[in-house]
Amino acid sequence: MTEVPMCIASVSELSPDEERILIRDIALTAQANSKEGDTFFLITQRWWQHWIEYVNQEQTNTSYDASSLSEHCDLANSSVLKRPAGIDNSDLIDDAVSEDTGMGIEIHDTLLEGRDYVLLPQEVWNQLFRWYGGGPTLARKVISSGLSQTELAVEVYPLRLQLLMLPKNDRFPIRISKKETIGQLHRKACEIFDLQPDQVCIWDYYARRKHALMNDMDKTLDDANLQMDQDILVEVINNTNNTSFAQENGSAQREMNSALVEPSKSSLSIAGGLSASRGASRGHNMDLSSSQNLNSPVRDVENPYGTSGVTTRGSFGGLTGLLNLGNTCYMNSAIQCLVHTPEFARYFREDYHREINWQNPLGMVGELALAFGELLRKLWAPGRTPIAPRPFKAKLVRFAPQFSGHNQHDSQELLAFLLDGLHEDLNRVKHKPYIKSRDADGRPDEEVADEYWANHIARNDSIIVDVCQGQYKSTLVCPVCNKVSVTFDPFMYLSLPLQPTTNRTMTVTVFACDGAALPSACTVTVPKQGRCRDLIQALSNACSLKHNERLVLVEIRNHLIHRYFEDPLQLLSNIKDDDRLAAYKVPKIDKNTKYLQLIHRRREQSSDSHIISGWKPYGTPIVSLISCDDTVTRGDIQVIVNRMLSPLLRKGINVEQATTSETSIPKATSDQCSFNSSDDACAANMVSNSVNKDTTNSKAPPVPLPTLPLLLVDDNNACIDLSMGEEKVVKLSPLSPKILVYIDWSQKLLEKYDTHPLETLPEVLKYGPVTKKARTEPLSLYTCLEAFLREEPLVPEDMWYCPKCKERRQASKKLDLWRLPEVLVIHLKRFSYSRSMKHKLETFVNFPIHDFDLTNYIANKNNTRRQLYELYALTNHYGSMGSGHYTAHIKLLDENRWYNFDDSHISLISEDEVNTAAAYVLFYRRVKNDDAAVSNGA
Repeated sequence: MTEVPMCIASVSELSPDEERILIRDIALTAQANSKEGDTFFLITQRWWQHWIEYVNQEQTNTSYDASSLSEHCDLANSSVLKRPAGIDNSDLIDDAVSEDTGMGIEIHDTLLEGRDYVLLPQEVWNQLFRWYGGGPTLARKVISSGLSQTELAVEVYPLRLQLLMLPKNDRFPIRISKKETIGQLHRKACEIFDLQPDQVCIWDYYARRKHALMNDMDKTLDDANLQMDQDILVEVINNTNNTSFAQENGSAQREMNSALVEPSKSSLSIAGGLSASRGASRGHNMDLSSSQNLNSPVRDVENPYGTSGVTTRGSFGGLTGLLNLGNTCYMNSAIQCLVHTPEFARYFREDYHREINWQNPLGMVGELALAFGELLRKLWAPGRTPIAPRPFKAKLVRFAPQFSGHNQHDSQELLAFLLDGLHEDLNRVKHKPYIKSRDADGRPDEEVADEYWANHIARNDSIIVDVCQGQYKSTLVCPVCNKVSVTFDPFMYLSLPLQPTTNRTMTVTVFACDGAALPSACTVTVPKQGRCRDLIQALSNACSLKHNERLVLVEIRNHLIHRYFEDPLQLLSNIKDDDRLAAYKVPKIDKNTKYLQLIHRRREQSSDSHIISGWKPYGTPIVSLISCDDTVTRGDIQVIVNRMLSPLLRKGINVEQATTSETSIPKATSDQCSFNSSDDACAANMVSNSVNKDTTNSKAPPVPLPTLPLLLVDDNNACIDLSMGEEKVVKLSPLSPKILVYIDWSQKLLEKYDTHPLETLPEVLKYGPVTKKARTEPLSLYTCLEAFLREEPLVPEDMWYCPKCKERRQASKKLDLWRLPEVLVIHLKRFSYSRSMKHKLETFVNFPIHDFDLTNYIANKNNTRRQLYELYALTNHYGSMGSGHYTAHIKLLDENRWYNFDDSHISLISEDEVNTAAAYVLFYRRVKNDDAAVSNGA
């Protein structure tokens, strides 16, 4: 659908800069005078961005109010752009829905402001439309919202209701603002079905049952708790039926009066979807006011429906689903677990506004807490249809922008950010004091722990801390001076590893630098907590290392040697699964030697044949030894490199054919072992004979060697050409333990050598399909906890500064549980994140649902209370990292029954179905023997 432009001629008379200034002035005026009832228009972000760049191409950066539309009329862009064509909003339109429903133009349900569309005041839209034409026109109204009804918001997604008329069973979908009244809905139903007002009554018809008679004509649809895609029953009555109607009406009123109630709604609601609202400043949005006092608490307003709050339907709450807004199952599952946490359900359904911290710069000035509280109240209102959590997600994204858009995210990461954001919004501490923690210095643990906790509470005091935060004891020991440091730190959740095995499989590629064989990958099993000497010993056995050889172990990164593992006591835990390792066979000799590193380079391929690309490293470096006792010439290095590369010669290519220069090196060759020699002495001869010019008893005849394009990197990072002047002495740096040599592989040289064996270097642990044994082997949650608490060395990137040594040390760290929270959140570390990939462990964890006993894991022996917990909720992850799906299993304590929450779909499950290999985040409540049963929704 495209609209015909009214007037376009005038725009041709204006320059881009004149357009920019005119729209800016119109926007500023509209912003200053915006009010409830104004009309805003959606315009596609794609067209708007094109226009912004077009009108700013002659401008330099100019600073305006960052929260206003005028800012975007002053962005600089130096590129020359053509004038945009007519406005085309077609990418916002859901054609399928528009055609099926007959309601006119319908936009996609998952649009995001600032990404998909921009909201423009009517005056701005009118001017752009006069200039450019196009369409279709997508108008939306400004409504008041929030607890005090003083916040303005654009209702991007008005209510979509289904009118069902009985007894004819006719259906008619409509769009109507949540601020319209029941009376206006009644009149609209009469017009649609051509009925007289006194012939019609309308009912809240959730799940095809009469839940409430809607006869308060002045109540808004928002206050009547109507939701998106709600069914409304239009019932036709006649005069003879008036008596029964009155009786039914009275019965419905009694049902409504006896139903559960919902407390008054919180403020800062965004009207049915993402929109520009007061205090918001994101994307190319137009703020609806120039200022708002966010430092004042929201005042409670009188409830027009009595002290009990808004009446809701049904007898039990908590069984309301959340619509998936596009890969938001990770968010929906975490939210359902939190809103069914009894302490949170009680807190947010009462008046929590007095605890909002309006000044905390680390929070969202209460917006996140208010959005979560409003969502929780809607989810606990009984009998609701699934809710679209757009307003909540909009607030969350402002606090944690990484969750914007429609990508799949980690549910546990979302949970961590959400709990942190709620804590800061609800922190009772308005001015955090500066407190310097003291070390234990031999004081009793109980004294130190209480001191740390008191210091923590002095700065952090909220419902989140009350419910979810515990404390663990952290002990660090310096490996050099044995200095012991003890701290007591808070935790919000425990992240437990799922790797209980004591052994580890590692793959390393072994290179024979004497020219005896091609490189080969060796996979060995070593102790998980082993050291480099264990890996080297296992590799030596696997590759049949000779008595006069040893292995040099290195890590390869970006085709260069990143580090040598020269310390045999270095822990294998410092080597990650996605690292790439190489081991080089070199001779055991007592001479003064250096490592010769041969780095391979080739020209980068360019799509433009006229551009000459530079030489870039590729493949895997090769390492050999070179003696430093005598002088080393360029020819000596040529000899060693020739031997290192000899296994790469292509079949049918002899040494003479491989020669790239007429220059030969007879002196070096005469002392060199033959390429085909398998004598044990050859490895040693490669270093001692060729470099030190010692005589050899090798019976192999001398073979002419090719001169290779080698470059030596000196101390000044300058390159010395080793292909000429083979008798010239190479000056070796006395400070560096290595000699760096480049070999540049031209296309002509690659015709003689096959370097493919150097181009594939597997990871230490190559992840593949999960075996059946790995999927089914049970693992106890207690075992995971013990692995978490086990003493381990710190990783090199996180070394500890020892106050006694005055240096950073790789200390050992031991964690102990000291103080447990009321709600214990346990994260099972199924996902392994590396520099390049994410992997998932499908390990089945056998976790207890009842009587999870942590008594023996508490280091505080003065705490004699038994530490028992019971599972009440968990999130699940099914599938792979990129295409997985999240659900939640939740126990309604009111009913003592388990349910599966799968976005908008909720189904009853048995307790036996709760524990699966998909379990990801577990929620446990402390068992209180002396307390009465507590309801989630109490």
